[in-house]
Amino acid sequence: MLHSPIGSLPKADSKTGPTASSDAMLFANAARLIGLGAWSCDLTTQNLSWTECVFDLFGLPADRRIDRQEAISLYCDESRETMERLRAHTIATGAGFTMDAQIRRTDGELRWMRLTAAARMENGRAVELFGTKQDVTEEHARWQRLRHMAENDPVTGLANRALFEMHFLDRQADDQMLADLGTLVLFDLDSFKKVNDCWGHVAGDACLAAFAQRLSESFPEARMIARIGGDEFAMLLNRTGEIEMPDRMLRRRMPHLLTPVPWGRELLPLSASAGIAQVPCRVSMDPEVLFVQADTALYSAKRKGGGAIMVGA
Repeated sequence: MLHSPIGSLPKADSKTGPTASSDAMLFANAARLIGLGAWSCDLTTQNLSWTECVFDLFGLPADRRIDRQEAISLYCDESRETMERLRAHTIATGAGFTMDAQIRRTDGELRWMRLTAAARMENGRAVELFGTKQDVTEEHARWQRLRHMAENDPVTGLANRALFEMHFLDRQADDQMLADLGTLVLFDLDSFKKVNDCWGHVAGDACLAAFAQRLSESFPEARMIARIGGDEFAMLLNRTGEIEMPDRMLRRRMPHLLTPVPWGRELLPLSASAGIAQVPCRVSMDPEVLFVQADTALYSAKRKGGGAIMVGA
C-alpha cells in the first residue's frame, strides 16, 4: 500500500469526476513535493501574496502578512540586484523572466530558489506580477559536486589540467582576465618516482596531497594552483608591489614545501624543482609563450638537480 507523506488525497466523485477543490488540493500536494509555491505582487500597493511553500522556503510563518522590503532583505546581495533589475524590466516591458536566486532564511540557512515571474497587463501597463518560487537547493548542491569533480583533481583537491587550460592557457594575450598576471611557476616532484617505487602508489598520493596543501598554505595569494600532470603543478601569481623577486620568495618558502611527509613510522622524502616565468611590467604575454618559458626553466632546474629553481629568460 502506498502512503502519501503529505496526507491523504481527496477521493474523486464517482459520478461527476474530480471536483475543482480536489484538483486544487491535488496540485497543492504535488507542488509541495517539489518545493514549488506561487506568489503575486500588486504593483499599486506592493502587497505580496504567497502560498505556504513560499513561506516555508523563506523560513517565515504562514499566518502572517509579509512585507516586500522584508522579503527582498532575505536575498543575498548579488541575487537581489539581479532580481530587482529583471523585475524592473518586466514591469516596463511585460516580458517575464526566470532566475536562480540565493536567499538567507530567517534562521540563517542559505537556500537556492528558482524564481519565475510574469506580468498581468491592463491597458498596456503592468498592474500585477505573479509566478512561482521553487526550492532548488539540492539541485544546486548536486551541480556543485559534479562541477567540483569535473574541475578538481581527486588526489589533491586542486584545480585540474582542464581548469588550468580554461582559465589560463586557452586565453588570448589581450584577455582582461590576464591583465594582472605577473608570474607562472611550474613544479615537478623529483622524488615522486622513488616514493612510488619504494613505498607504493598510496604513499605517492600522500606526497602529492601534502605538497598541494603546503603550496596552498604558503601562497594564499595565488590566483590559481593546479595539478597539471602526474607530479607536475602550476601556480599563477598576480603582479604585486613587493620588491622581493619571485625566485627569492620561492626559495624562502621552499623548506616548508619540502618537509618530509610522515608515513607510518617513516618519513617520505619530498624534493621538487621549479621553473619561473615572469610577465614584464605593463606588457601582455601570450599564455602559451609564458608556459613554454616556465617549462624550459623547469627542465633546466631538473637537469641541475637538487631541487633547483630557475627563472626563464
